[in-house]
Amino acid sequence: ARALTPQTAETDAIRFLVGTQSLRYDNQIHIIDFDDENNIINKNVLLHQVGEIWHISTSPADKGVLATCYNKTSDTKVMTCAAVWRMPKELESGSHESPDDSSSNTQTLELLCHLDNTAHGNMACVMWEPMGDGKKIISLADNNILLWDLQESSDKAVLSSSAALEGKGQLKFTSGRWSPHHNCTQIATANDTTVRGWDTRSMRQIYCIENAHGQLVRDLDFNPNKQYYLASCGDDCKVKFWDTRNVTEPVKTLEEHSHWVWNVRYNHSHDQLILTGSSDSRVILSNMVSISSEPFGHMVDDDELSDQEDQHQEEK
Repeated sequence: ARALTPQTAETDAIRFLVGTQSLRYDNQIHIIDFDDENNIINKNVLLHQVGEIWHISTSPADKGVLATCYNKTSDTKVMTCAAVWRMPKELESGSHESPDDSSSNTQTLELLCHLDNTAHGNMACVMWEPMGDGKKIISLADNNILLWDLQESSDKAVLSSSAALEGKGQLKFTSGRWSPHHNCTQIATANDTTVRGWDTRSMRQIYCIENAHGQLVRDLDFNPNKQYYLASCGDDCKVKFWDTRNVTEPVKTLEEHSHWVWNVRYNHSHDQLILTGSSDSRVILSNMVSISSEPFGHMVDDDELSDQEDQHQEEK
């Protein structure tokens, strides 16, 4: 497995989707349910027969809808394509079978539509509009940003606007994030060592952080509570935090990892908590209070602390 995503439209359960990469067998999407009361993980398996899954993302509005980027081999060429799928109705809300039974009743995903990228190149990732009704999607294909409108039943995707990276060399996007702020009109993308901001209404660039990292930028994430704050990570082993209003210098830099940093994510409730994953085989949780939305606040409720603990808390 290389692709993992939370199911954001599901608010009652803790659920993730994981995509597999197998050359020999039909690929699958595993629906992982964590039952936190009983501390049990349940899984259901869906067949994804079109190819290895490189990226997976879920609709923010519809529990049953997801998008994948997958490899397809045609005439000895490998293309990375993208499609929108629906899972079977009974799996939308998860089930609580024991993990052993789930392999016997594998079901198949229903294809809703392809995001046709024949003219644009290989798909790197698909991003849903974070607060939307699940009808707007952006995909990054080689050096193109493509904004799609999904029709009523999501069985057709219409390309509504696009933009291309221009410059010398083989320009390719590696990743992107859609900002939850500014009425969802901004996205950030990474290509090579550069981070760029775009306005989705005009598809024009609004900021550019050249040499944001010394080597390839791997991932980005927006602070869910502070509208101008963006985190980036890359092959220079660093995690950097930016204020997009002034991109000459990072606000802060973390140098905890000893190899490429592949992922960076903010905690959605406590934005001082940052999780990073790296090919140094470590996942690190950092507490970045000074640049959080509550720089002087505690995660502990003050009333719960007695005087003695209070002193201890301040020393800490």
